Amino acid sequence: MSGEEVAVAPPTAPAAAIGEPMDINAALPLVVRKSQAHGGLARGLHEAAKAIEKHNAHLCVIADDCDQPDYVKLVKALCADHNVKVLRAPSSKTLGEWAGLCKIDSEGKARKVVGCSCVVVKDYGEQHEAVEVVQQHKD
Repeated sequence: MSGEEVAVAPPTAPAAAIGEPMDINAALPLVVRKSQAHGGLARGLHEAAKAIEKHNAHLCVIADDCDQPDYVKLVKALCADHNVKVLRAPSSKTLGEWAGLCKIDSEGKARKVVGCSCVVVKDYGEQHEAVEVVQQHKD
């Protein structure tokens, strides 16, 4: 035995227990992270507007704490014109973490998270339960 003690992080609560249906609060971060991993995520207003205008967008996520009303109004109008579903994230820091705009430390925790007010999912990546939950969610 080496004598080194390795700190094991306490297990986090699973997104959904086996047999239980997944809710939108657990599904949305999974969809954004999978999309980012497959290169199908547009982050920020400029990339989001381009993706929506080119009809590449499947889903748009806006942060609740976005303090620019014109920003939110523009994104919602673009999404309405192009029939893109709009969902809300709790904060820009949370959305930035989901979108990969952070550093991950050795313990697996996000550090130096950059806020992001808007992301657009262009490609879901692989089909999984979370995608179905998000697609069936009604605002």
